[in-house]
Amino acid sequence: MSYLKFDRNQLVNLKYSLGIEILRSNRAGAYAFSTLPFANTRKYHGLLVVPLWDLDGEWHVLLSALDETVIQHDREFHLALRKYPNTYHPQGHKYLRDFYTDPIPTHIYRVGGVILKKEVILVENEDRILFRYTLLDAHSDTFLRLQPFFAFRQRHRLSKANFDVIPRVEMIENGVKYRMYETYPYLYLQASKTVDYTHAPDWYYNVEYDEERRRGYEYHEDLYSIGFFEFPIKIGETVGFSVGTSPMKPGMIKRKFTLEVKKRIPRTSYENNLENAAQQFFMNRDGKLYIIAGFPWFGVWARDTFISLPGLTIARGKPELAYKVLDVMKQHLRDGLFPNAGMDENSDVNSADAPMWYIWAIQQLAYHTHDWQKIWRKYWQSIRHILEAYRRGTHYNIHQDENGLIYQGVEGKALTWMDAIVDGKPVTQRRGYAVEINALWYNNVKFALELAQRFEDNQFIAQWQDLPEKIKSSFLELFWDNSRKYLADYVNEQERNFDVRSNQVIATSLPYTMLSLEQMRHVLQIVVNQLLTPKGLRTLSPNHPQYKGIYQGDQRQRDLAYHQGTVWVWQLSHFVEGYLRVHQRSGLSFVERIYHNFEEEMSRGAIGTIPEIFDGDAPHHPRGAVSQAWSVSEVIRIKFIIDNFKKSFENQ
Repeated sequence: MSYLKFDRNQLVNLKYSLGIEILRSNRAGAYAFSTLPFANTRKYHGLLVVPLWDLDGEWHVLLSALDETVIQHDREFHLALRKYPNTYHPQGHKYLRDFYTDPIPTHIYRVGGVILKKEVILVENEDRILFRYTLLDAHSDTFLRLQPFFAFRQRHRLSKANFDVIPRVEMIENGVKYRMYETYPYLYLQASKTVDYTHAPDWYYNVEYDEERRRGYEYHEDLYSIGFFEFPIKIGETVGFSVGTSPMKPGMIKRKFTLEVKKRIPRTSYENNLENAAQQFFMNRDGKLYIIAGFPWFGVWARDTFISLPGLTIARGKPELAYKVLDVMKQHLRDGLFPNAGMDENSDVNSADAPMWYIWAIQQLAYHTHDWQKIWRKYWQSIRHILEAYRRGTHYNIHQDENGLIYQGVEGKALTWMDAIVDGKPVTQRRGYAVEINALWYNNVKFALELAQRFEDNQFIAQWQDLPEKIKSSFLELFWDNSRKYLADYVNEQERNFDVRSNQVIATSLPYTMLSLEQMRHVLQIVVNQLLTPKGLRTLSPNHPQYKGIYQGDQRQRDLAYHQGTVWVWQLSHFVEGYLRVHQRSGLSFVERIYHNFEEEMSRGAIGTIPEIFDGDAPHHPRGAVSQAWSVSEVIRIKFIIDNFKKSFENQ
């Protein structure tokens, strides 16, 4: 029995089934993404979405959909589902009987006496999707027709009918090769058996994407179809179909499908789904391993990479992946900073916290592998480079002040993770001394001194050994308030901002902390009282007049709520770490409930993964990107923290 299974009543109920999404990615960075009945409701949906570095460095929707039609006695039964203005056509969801995910996404259709099984899989290291059709039962001769629909456009845009489209295909073995425009790579569409191809190029106008309409974007697209493939299929027969950016030998399609299935981790439990979700963020392009921040609209973001790295690697028992990612990312370090979004030379280094999280990730790797020599050899120079750049000052007024703290920011720029911009202005600029950046600064200087002492870098020790006490003294003086009993969110020339936000939990979780246990207890208590939800931490207290409890509306409305009450998952692991540090065994059952609260996410939204954010108000609906690296990673890390905590007591 599959852990994630949906029956006929759920599948034919479009209000329900169109809200459940299936996302699969591979290590080449390609992904397939649609709803439960394979009806696209977003412009980001598509069966083959691939990164095209040579074109523009973005992901592009090549194959939008593949429609199946069962043919018996010259009658056609269309299995697809597509939304047009005021109607669905075709309406193939009514033939769906079962869907399950183990070991791969599988649909069972029933058309009269015909029972057809459809399975879909992305090839692990190629821009290729494979389909496998098995006729389980039929009472008369049966034919299957496959009709591809193409978009060939960047994922953030929409395709519109035009005269630039190429109307021709080239015939290849058991199929065709085709591209809509000269600048794109070819797609090779091939079956595992001989098929009849009928060339009938045409535009299909005004395909409607309801999710884009709800998000305030343009939501009509024109898709292009070149024609269709048709073949007979017998009871018990399996036919494979490949769509990829390179050709295949037709005789290898079914074998390739079987080999790919054997590689898959069973989705038979909560933990296995998290494991599956975790691996989907890794992308290996041109021999370089990156972490994709989230699906369907994020790319490689430095901050997200470093925050999610320990959970996606160390907590899964795969530290070798951490080394590979860190080795690639350090090549992008310049002037002590990393590009925030994207990794090309023109990407802006406008993230004041990403380098701090980079050092923290290395620290986590060192503490869990104890491979100090390797850490020193690989990363000491980049650690030192970052610290020295922050000390002397770098871009965007990021510098160490005379009080030892890190000041960051210029007007009009948001350099911390709370970086939403509305009407050209940051919603939460947080210019000045930010609480989490300075907590990380203290921790990282202490860790660097620990490394320097271990490997006798006496010059570094002499230059830096007096700084931690200065940082601590200034931090406590500026951030701690004895009457409020919690930390300021940021401090600058104009104010000490004591809005109750989640950022202060970072100061309770780091290996080197400036807070006493009693101060941590107070910080965590106000977080519990005002910010903690079953799905993460609110970014702003509901008691604040600017609190936004629902994340919805157009982009402006959503951005106003993004860090003003919306719940984020990623800081929850730091809360758990701090909570166990303070409460020890008495806090164990409390944080275990936090971990198990996310199991219900496996069967809603994008199944088998965890989204970017949730509403601040109950019932805390999932929002934002449907699968986020640091959401998945930090839930995994919570389990890792709990397990290690238990082991520490068992070994006493």
